[in-house]
Amino acid sequence: MGVGVSSWQLARSVSRAGGLGVVSGTALDLVLARRLQDGDPDGHARRALAAFPDRAMAGRVLDHYFQPEGRPLTAEGTLRPYRPVPKLTLRQTPEQQELAVVGNFVEVWLAREGHDGRVGVNFLEKVQMATPAAALGAMLAGVDAVLMGAGVPREIPGLLTDLAAGRPGGVGVDVHGADHPHRVEVDPRALLGDALPTLRRPSFLAIVSATVLAAYLARDGATRPDGFVVEGPRAGGHNAPPRGRIEVDEHGEPVYGPRDEVDLEKLAALGLPFWLAGSHGSPARLAEALAAGAAGVQVGTAFALAEESGLTPALRDGLRSRAVAGTIEVHTDLLASPTGFPFKVARLPGTLADAQVYDARQRLCDLSYLRTPYRTDDGGLGYRCPGEPVHMYVRKGGDPADTTGRACLCNALTADVGLAQTRRDGYTEPALVTLGSDLAGVRQLAEAHPRGWSGADVVAWLTAG
Repeated sequence: MGVGVSSWQLARSVSRAGGLGVVSGTALDLVLARRLQDGDPDGHARRALAAFPDRAMAGRVLDHYFQPEGRPLTAEGTLRPYRPVPKLTLRQTPEQQELAVVGNFVEVWLAREGHDGRVGVNFLEKVQMATPAAALGAMLAGVDAVLMGAGVPREIPGLLTDLAAGRPGGVGVDVHGADHPHRVEVDPRALLGDALPTLRRPSFLAIVSATVLAAYLARDGATRPDGFVVEGPRAGGHNAPPRGRIEVDEHGEPVYGPRDEVDLEKLAALGLPFWLAGSHGSPARLAEALAAGAAGVQVGTAFALAEESGLTPALRDGLRSRAVAGTIEVHTDLLASPTGFPFKVARLPGTLADAQVYDARQRLCDLSYLRTPYRTDDGGLGYRCPGEPVHMYVRKGGDPADTTGRACLCNALTADVGLAQTRRDGYTEPALVTLGSDLAGVRQLAEAHPRGWSGADVVAWLTAG
């Protein structure tokens, strides 16, 4: 669920209620750095940092980013911009990896604090350069499961096995135009030295949308996950594109057909547990999933609107009331995400889904989690993103057509959880919210909990039957 929406507070609530509480693992280095710069008023981040096995590494992060009084005001009365964090690169320094490791540790450690429930972390395959260090940080905190979608996560089982053994672990990185493979690795022993504890290998759940991908991953022990999350096109966030030639309806949304339906009998025949996602957020759909052989369901939207969600209260309460009233539209946007994947966008006034807000934003790419590496004309490495200024993208060899309609998801999703960057001229980055298309379950849940609900309330409601 974006950046920080599936927060440690929400994951902890779900886990304590008997579910698998999953934190979003995207940009947790940035999330920690900005929470510390805002003063960490509740002390949660500092409490987790005190538990990090390498006290020197945690101290370096704290010394660099923590501002006890929060960010000061400028002469114009606006908050000073957040300090930048290192951008993802193929050749990573220890300082880059330290912040990623510590950021993931903090989020997972807080989600696991004080109970014995299971906690997972969800990564995006498209953000390849972040994965090794992020996985190490989550494993240092004892994460129980790693989930990954938005691509073909064939290297994650091996990465988790290597890290659990204390060996260097890595993944390949797609470099446009490259004439040889590229790879990003993290070395646990080199990074933590004698402070490295014994690590436990978490289970791995691959998020898939097609039986053929599940079969491909399951056929080889090196790529075989421990289970699957089968995500349909009505799920929030990034969706897999339709198979075959993409057609759109009268609203400009991609049309999914029979080829995009998962054959559950063939999936079950692979011999691995699976969970169904996308339009499964109700007791009736959970019962249907179990009857079809699933181990359960993955639910997003109902939890995104729960009290412990990382969404700002204004966004969460506004979305919840609109969802219950049936006045919110969720659009599958083919262009918004720089990844090229379709992306679910809640059309909410005042966000980047509003054409005026989108047009008023100056294009820039300063966080760069979704930028991709490419081979330059002189054989070097460069980085580009379709969400950056058009002239810069074109100068780097990109097709100008790729920039049309692109939104800066990195800044917008960070704004969703109250960590929006404030520019030197006072401009504050706007939000962009993603939800699933099916809001019927949310309306049913609201009948039982008209004043709002917690993550535990959602688990109890789903499983009451």
